Amino acid sequence: MTGATGNVGRELHALLPEARTLDRSSGADLARPETLDLEGVDTVFLVWPFLTSEGARTLMPKIAEHAQKVVYLSSSAVRFGADTDRITRLHADLETAVQASGLEWTILRADTFASNALGWAGQLQAGDVVRGPDSAATAVIDPADIAAVAATVLRDSRPGTTYTLTGPDVLSRSDQVRILGESLGRELRFDATPFDDARAQLLADGRPPALVEALIGSAQNRPASDLVTTTVQDVTGRPAGSFRAWADRNLATFA
Repeated sequence: MTGATGNVGRELHALLPEARTLDRSSGADLARPETLDLEGVDTVFLVWPFLTSEGARTLMPKIAEHAQKVVYLSSSAVRFGADTDRITRLHADLETAVQASGLEWTILRADTFASNALGWAGQLQAGDVVRGPDSAATAVIDPADIAAVAATVLRDSRPGTTYTLTGPDVLSRSDQVRILGESLGRELRFDATPFDDARAQLLADGRPPALVEALIGSAQNRPASDLVTTTVQDVTGRPAGSFRAWADRNLATFA
């Protein structure tokens, strides 16, 4: 399992504690496939941590030497087309590499993560206003639900299937901030920052320029979506959780 320290990976590892982690804490580096110890591994959960797909076509043959199956965590934005923004193009390229690998594959296209809101914690600890670039509303999904689907798919063979995973409600960033406020018992508001100002602030904060451009491009170019799927319930047998439920579980981070 790659991405074990991420928001989905931590949830997935709790569901599959027997899974082997393939990350830098275990000496593995996806950028250097020769460092991956895949002996005895038959299925790989793949989260790609880079801003370029370079190296993916080298990685996939290494996985195929040992495993029979790969489950790739992608983005629901891929359905809009590969050229929507840099991050979407990256996911589209990885999907192509996975599908061409010769392995049995399953792709999980997830909508906006509820855990992206954790990036607002510092602002909410200091005040009642969240400032940042706005983005189109989407059906925000709890990472725990993505992990639950991934755990089911990793255990049961579902080759050649692409799932689109969403939460139950289409929410803007303003909606998310309002819900956080209701959970915290505070009146919060979202103050949209112009994209050029947001870019300048991120660069001033020391973020890598390539990452800044990818984040701004994703926020600026992603189309609005009212898509809500039942995939979480269809695969796991229980409905997807709400953003409010996620917020209630993570209140301590924002207080």
